[in-house]
Amino acid sequence: MKSKIIPFIFQIPLILVFIISCNSPGMNENSDMANLHFVVPDAITVDSPTNFFGRPEEYLEWEAENTLRLVDEILLRFPPDTNENIVRYSAFQMLDLVYHDVEAPRRPAVQNFFHRRFAHALAEMKETSVEEGAMIWKLYNMSIVARTASVTVCFDLVRAHSSRVEEFAVPYELMKPVIDQCDALFISHRHRDHADQWVAQAFIDQGKPVVAPPEVWEGEEIHAGVTHFERIAHEIQTLPVQSGEQELRVVVYPGHQGTTIQNNVPLVITPEGISFVHTGDQSNDEDFEWIDRVGEFHHVDVYIPNTWTTDPVRAASGYNASLILPAHENELGHVIAHREAYILNYRRWNVPYPVLMMAWGEKYHYIPDKYRRAE
Repeated sequence: MKSKIIPFIFQIPLILVFIISCNSPGMNENSDMANLHFVVPDAITVDSPTNFFGRPEEYLEWEAENTLRLVDEILLRFPPDTNENIVRYSAFQMLDLVYHDVEAPRRPAVQNFFHRRFAHALAEMKETSVEEGAMIWKLYNMSIVARTASVTVCFDLVRAHSSRVEEFAVPYELMKPVIDQCDALFISHRHRDHADQWVAQAFIDQGKPVVAPPEVWEGEEIHAGVTHFERIAHEIQTLPVQSGEQELRVVVYPGHQGTTIQNNVPLVITPEGISFVHTGDQSNDEDFEWIDRVGEFHHVDVYIPNTWTTDPVRAASGYNASLILPAHENELGHVIAHREAYILNYRRWNVPYPVLMMAWGEKYHYIPDKYRRAE
């Protein structure tokens, strides 16, 4: 029964795009209407058959391919912005519908989309230098790359083998150049959708620091090459990068996933004074003892929480960040009930702070003067 109703469901966001968006009062009449121009027949794959009788799986693959091609076009024309519009909302709804197919990571359409988005981000990294603020790329799940004028750091960078589908995972020729672009890797905890031993070893082999909790790869050879900072709330420690040419100031907050899993919550301050907090899978009520006071001790520019973190409203208040960038949506290694929908962010992160929604492979230029509030 599900496969019979999916085709109609996939049409709903398209109807919203072309009917509601065209009349949206929040849109610039000239530029946004130009962006909405779309030759639909040319966008449908040329190998489309007249029908799919007796071929339901092929039908779903065809729908996923065309849906994701449309999403690609929307993301290109309407980049991330804290002032969301119905067009991007529709794109996120379409992504949720595709990703919530149990077979999503096995579908070539999804694999190709992921690799296209990753390659797009990599191409931008190679061409991007930053003079002001920070450029932030969201690659997959909680894999984040952040670049300022002096340094490039990344958080929970993985190839996505957590999907359990080799064809979905990022290939060497895409991941190795991303590693080459980065100066340091921060790993929140031991789960494979956050910690990738091959990626970490590549950093270590290049003489770049990898910071992780002590229990990550404990008892394995790689463990000795990983930096294990003390997990002390609010206390700044230093991390040399670029062979000592630059230095990061780092607070490693003693977070947890549940009650027993060590989950580092690093606050990383670049030489320019721009700060990032990445929470990994932080989810523990008792940790509000320090979460409630982070903003009292340190300014947080960009707060990157797992979308389902404990009490988002209270957490947002504690970090008191200039910008919130939710992550960990649609980890395709999770069961459907825990493939967190993008559109849930609109309810979960309905907080009195700027919130930015990003899909795989998107970037955003964070300008501190635009977001920092008067102290």
